[in-house]
Amino acid sequence: MTNWPAPFIEKRDPSRGINAVITIPGSKSVTNRALILAAISQTPSTIRRPLSSRDTDLMVKALRSLGCQIDEVKSEDGFDYVVTPKKLMGPAQIDVGNAGTVMRFLPPIAAFATGLIHFDGDARSHERPLAPVIAALEQLGVSIEHGNKHRLPMTINGAGKVKGGVVEIDASTSSQFVSALLLMAPATELGITIKNIGDSLPSQPHIDMTISMLRLFGATVEVNSDSDGKSKGSWRVLPGKLTGQDLIVEPDLSNAAPFMAAAMVCGGTVVIRDWPKQSTQPGDQLREIFTRMGAEIKFTQAGLSISSGGNSSGGNSSGGNSSGTPLDSISGIDIDLHDVGELTPSIAAVAALASTPSTLRNIGHLRLHETDRLSALATEINRLGGEVIESATDLTIKPKPLSVGSSVAPYLFKTYEDHRMATAGAIIGLAVPGVVVENIETSKKTLPNFPELWSQMLGSAGSAN
Repeated sequence: MTNWPAPFIEKRDPSRGINAVITIPGSKSVTNRALILAAISQTPSTIRRPLSSRDTDLMVKALRSLGCQIDEVKSEDGFDYVVTPKKLMGPAQIDVGNAGTVMRFLPPIAAFATGLIHFDGDARSHERPLAPVIAALEQLGVSIEHGNKHRLPMTINGAGKVKGGVVEIDASTSSQFVSALLLMAPATELGITIKNIGDSLPSQPHIDMTISMLRLFGATVEVNSDSDGKSKGSWRVLPGKLTGQDLIVEPDLSNAAPFMAAAMVCGGTVVIRDWPKQSTQPGDQLREIFTRMGAEIKFTQAGLSISSGGNSSGGNSSGGNSSGTPLDSISGIDIDLHDVGELTPSIAAVAALASTPSTLRNIGHLRLHETDRLSALATEINRLGGEVIESATDLTIKPKPLSVGSSVAPYLFKTYEDHRMATAGAIIGLAVPGVVVENIETSKKTLPNFPELWSQMLGSAGSAN
């Protein structure tokens, strides 16, 4: 475990503002979906610019353990994956770590293998919800041993095929439950009709991403939509043979959030290379969200440019940094983040430094992520002197001067083994001297070289605590 002194910007002025161009690694969500679809296709696929992080490495290892051939080929951009589908076979032991995409997307695919496939992971994985996926697979006739606990650890007795049919599922706590069934559906004998019987559906953009990628590989997906094109909670995927693809993985736009936030907090400009003009990633909504909070955001020839609003120096109107004082260049926001909840930690960190209050709404499902993110954010910001009020589903953030107080020992911003808490701590550390982020290595879950990228961005503008 490595505790990391978060770089602090001692003085904010035009001569020391950030001026950086950043390349964000590939999307975890796209990479892991592409690996699944490539594994059940009829022909090989090439996945270019994939993310190599703990979550994606676990997915690659798991698919290889089931018999899929995945070769790593050097390229100008680092490496590509060449995926050659093979007949899936057990027995196999699969480590899901604490990766939601692995623990939820792989069990349906393991049902197409023959033999016993055992799933286990980190201690937190035993607490995260998996029951809806298990129940859906049992509706489809898949044999699963879970000790009547409907969670990890568990063992699937794969029969080599799944008939398919109509499945009812409560997806109110995670869109990944729907995506897991959508991804397996083309390989079933009859296809699958999925009906969400939950009272809500978080992270709709992630389902849109799954559908878009299924169609790219040749699947036929029917969505029961209303007049606005929004899903009513019912999907139908026809059986069919998928065709391998040659695809480029987009940058992980959600992982751009802390770098965009840094430009707002420190002043100057950060450019994110290769930001797509259109994307199904939830992170694409950062453009609108941070604009509302005061950033100046535009597409340039180099990529997406993010600059501090207000004055060119960033910071507060008096010039320079007053160590955690609310920043006049940042406005609070009242926003429903139900569909883009993964962005919440970075938005909350910026909101804690804003000049006006914020309310982040409809994010109760984040209590079931890598940690209870609502509680974690409230606890850590309040320990610094902030005022964050949590309800069952919302966070209300009232900006106050933040500091580590009279702490003699290094002040630890706890991460709770959550990669997005680690990057939230880094954002706050830019404005609050003395912040040390606990276990920065947890950022490797989706952003394998975060400290290096952070230092590269800050350049001469940053100074260690």
